[in-house]
Amino acid sequence: MSLLSEYRIKNLDLKNRVVLPPMCMYSAENGFVNEFHKVHYGSFALGQVGLIILEATGVMANGRITDDDLGIYSDEYIDGLKSIVNFSHRFGSKVGIQLAHAGRKSETKNLIHFAPSAIKFNEEYTLPKEMDKEDIKKVIKSFGEASKRALEADFDLIEIHGAHGYLIHEFLSPITNKREDEYGGNLKNRTRLLKEILKEVKKYWAEDRTISLRISASDYLSQGIDINMIIDILLEVKEYIDIVHVSSGGLVPVDIKVYGGYQAGFAEEIKKALNMPVIAVGLLEDYNLANYLIEQDKCDLVAIGRGLLRNSNLVMEFAKNNKIDIDYLKQFERAY
Repeated sequence: MSLLSEYRIKNLDLKNRVVLPPMCMYSAENGFVNEFHKVHYGSFALGQVGLIILEATGVMANGRITDDDLGIYSDEYIDGLKSIVNFSHRFGSKVGIQLAHAGRKSETKNLIHFAPSAIKFNEEYTLPKEMDKEDIKKVIKSFGEASKRALEADFDLIEIHGAHGYLIHEFLSPITNKREDEYGGNLKNRTRLLKEILKEVKKYWAEDRTISLRISASDYLSQGIDINMIIDILLEVKEYIDIVHVSSGGLVPVDIKVYGGYQAGFAEEIKKALNMPVIAVGLLEDYNLANYLIEQDKCDLVAIGRGLLRNSNLVMEFAKNNKIDIDYLKQFERAY
């Protein structure tokens, strides 16, 4: 068991345990995939990344983080997304897509932004509308429809974005959820939206394909989510998910100390508490650190963002530098 060893979850077979995490590219026009996205994501398939997860993709127009983000709120988006999947599959990488609604952190123009409660992220953002029951129903339905489109595009995995201060996270945290109805108050109520979204998603997503949940394990404020609270939240929805992608922060502006592996402890605790697979993330481009986390069973997959942005061939460099035998593409053999 090592970073470059194979991994299987449900019917998803990965050739190694390196994951490209979702990272906004701000390069779409009207939500559509273009040549940039095809080349960008295709480069990681050529670079032998085991699992590529596309950037946060809006399930509604106002669910995009910015106007330059990808969308999946119309059938018109399926063909472009499918072209990325098809190319990546051709070179042995599996592909996921992160389904997201940005909530109060959406910066889309000329659209209504909403949240569980009418609280701004900061003064540079618009005041969101407090969601009514009809708004909540529309969001739940949109996640289900998005998962159906993701299946038509042949994604191997969908990831529900419940982290980084976006809409689902806003409902989960007592800092941003001040509602007094069945979607606010105690932990079970604050988890209700996430649970209803996951139930809706499972109506459309294939039973043998993987569902990931991205979470923030800490809000880094005493009144917010901490590791114990997020474990309780995950226990509420464990039956609907297959793997947890463990990040932190993003709900409110805070200064924290970051270093290689600074979030790995959260992943390890969640893996032990839930007895289910986890993805660790957070400045993990050092091979020895990433490999240690896998070897010591502290996580199952390692997401490397900035390191892969700098070098899409990082997996092949890991193999070469550590004398690990992998199947290089014939086009790259001469270099390695």
